[in-house]
Amino acid sequence: MTKRFFQFVLPSMLAFAFSGVYAIVDGLFVGRNVGDLGLAAINVAYPLTALIPALGTGIGMGGSVYYSFEKGKGKEEKAKEFIGNAFSFLILCGIGLMLLLFLFYKPILKLFGASGDLLIMAEDYTRFIIIGTLCQVLSTGLIPILRNYGEVIPVMLFMICGFITNIVLDYLLVAVYQQGVAGAAIATIAGQTLTMILSMILFFHKKHRIAVKDCKLHRGHLSRIIAVGVSPFGLTISPNIVIVFMNWRAIQYGGDTAVSVYAVISYIIYAVQLMLQGAGDGSQPLISLFVGEKNYEGVKKVRFLAYLTAFSVAILSFIIIYILRYHIPLFFGSSKEVIKMTGDAFPIFALGLIFTAFLRITTSYFYAIGKNLYSYLLVYGEPIILLLLLFIVPFFGKLAGVWISSPLSQLVLTIIGFLLYRKQKKLGEESAF
Repeated sequence: MTKRFFQFVLPSMLAFAFSGVYAIVDGLFVGRNVGDLGLAAINVAYPLTALIPALGTGIGMGGSVYYSFEKGKGKEEKAKEFIGNAFSFLILCGIGLMLLLFLFYKPILKLFGASGDLLIMAEDYTRFIIIGTLCQVLSTGLIPILRNYGEVIPVMLFMICGFITNIVLDYLLVAVYQQGVAGAAIATIAGQTLTMILSMILFFHKKHRIAVKDCKLHRGHLSRIIAVGVSPFGLTISPNIVIVFMNWRAIQYGGDTAVSVYAVISYIIYAVQLMLQGAGDGSQPLISLFVGEKNYEGVKKVRFLAYLTAFSVAILSFIIIYILRYHIPLFFGSSKEVIKMTGDAFPIFALGLIFTAFLRITTSYFYAIGKNLYSYLLVYGEPIILLLLLFIVPFFGKLAGVWISSPLSQLVLTIIGFLLYRKQKKLGEESAF
């Protein structure tokens, strides 16, 4: 069981880590070649552009959970129908989201607090990201599907190929040809497009091939896909909603400099959060499969290993970030003022990773067994609680209060998650499917 667990989880964690590194690489090249303002522009735009991969992840995971569950029950044909419906829904939603973003991205960026040169740079970055919407939706949507097929190693390799493409093009477009934030966006889209192409090839391979009839949309299947997908969608987008709220208050209490500080911090913290989400989502195929098989001892074993892995990663990350807290901003080309402010604030955010470890595994566990309401509370509770704290804590601590609000919201949510977890254990391992 342990070997099987890590065969799923480790490649998943690495794949999610590469997702986080995409943004970090953009930040490194932009920070060194454009400066603090370019770094702040990407950070302001990122929550909007993050809607795209979040949508793909939500739909793909929604179909994947039911695929594994039905497969565990021995209903192979019905399992394929969920995959076919998820694939069709990915295409429709990808096109629809692209059109919506083109219509509304400028006023949304203004709503996020961008203005002047910061707004111009944020618009340049966002415009190119939107062009590649469908490729990003399909790329992120096919990853959980292929993972539930058992293709965890190929998925990781596809992500690595996209990552390498992103690095090479970032160097050429941002560092060599000085295309600024637009060049960083083009590099990101190119990497995601390559990942999508490789994923599509494997998805349509004869050993996984689905029939055309499976792609015909069924209202019942879609409602189940959406019901589960709302949680992983929120899990992906919630950190970016947090970025919006944090940027908003950081601008008020520290101006563009504070946004640049938070940009560096959020790059690193978000990358670790993605690894923790990888531990949760990597365990999902086994949990959903075991629930379908009614193998509840297997569910308990996988859940224990997922918590152990996540807490180990969180503690190790805290130690590394604390040691390197004044060195990390140097890689982003930050000014001396930003380096000092970032190093002082880093431990506050790194502490929150301990709470995030519990929350990511607990949330993934809940939607893997069909406890959608519990997962909704944890996913969407974080930005709500944070928003409330951002209205209160900075009043006493000013900019330091803004920073403290983030781990404090995660602590409150961890208490709520623990109570929900205890309630579920008392009910037993019965699923809600």
